[in-house]
Amino acid sequence: MTTPVSGRFAGKTVLVTGAGTGFGAEIAVRAAQEGADVAIHYRSSRVGAEATAERVTALGRKAIIVQADIAERDQITRMADEVWSHFGRVDAAFNNVGDVARDQMSWRDITEESIDHVLAVDIKGTLLCTHEFGARMLDQGGGSIVNIGSTVVARGSARAPQYAAAKYGIIGLTKSYAHAFAPLVRVNVFAPGFIETEATLGREDWKNGRGDQLRKATPMGRIPGPAELAGTALFLATEDAGHITGGFLVADGGYNMIGA
Repeated sequence: MTTPVSGRFAGKTVLVTGAGTGFGAEIAVRAAQEGADVAIHYRSSRVGAEATAERVTALGRKAIIVQADIAERDQITRMADEVWSHFGRVDAAFNNVGDVARDQMSWRDITEESIDHVLAVDIKGTLLCTHEFGARMLDQGGGSIVNIGSTVVARGSARAPQYAAAKYGIIGLTKSYAHAFAPLVRVNVFAPGFIETEATLGREDWKNGRGDQLRKATPMGRIPGPAELAGTALFLATEDAGHITGGFLVADGGYNMIGA
């Protein structure tokens, strides 16, 4: 794992959705390692959010825990009210929440309920969060939003087409708000490839050879854990990325090699 770069978020406040577990938790902790106070959002994993908050405060940074279902606009507004009231501003927001339809192992198993839920969380929820957070950042004079996407948009998903469709939608809404909020607020997509979170490692297909297959197909020869990629996601909200908006940053070990 890379050594945290000190000071990139010194004196700043970061909001991370879905920060009770997995990638969101690691983004929150890495932000704290780099000097940020952190707003930790969760929907149902209160215990996980508290654990993340403890890791943040152990680093000497401030933490607030907020709960909301991001598929509901009024809950997003309430959450934003709580965070802005507590910290006074948010310099960077990471919209990490997403449903990958993890339990669906084949396109044949798709249900209308799953389609509705994935699209509601991944597209509607990300759009509403971007809308609400971005409007407040404009009022405060600036900020940065990073929406967590996926390289599934490069290859599609025979397993879960609704997931690939949702991640495509995130690109569209990101570009739209990048135009709308410029030049004060930047909006970008960070697109990781496969990540070995606890949830991924617990999947039956992963344990039965899928993980080994993907490692062999990845030029870097491994699948990273979430902590390794947290700093890369944070880069898009730093001053070094100050001329990037409407962008799509890939970190997949060369698996897809997306480019011109």
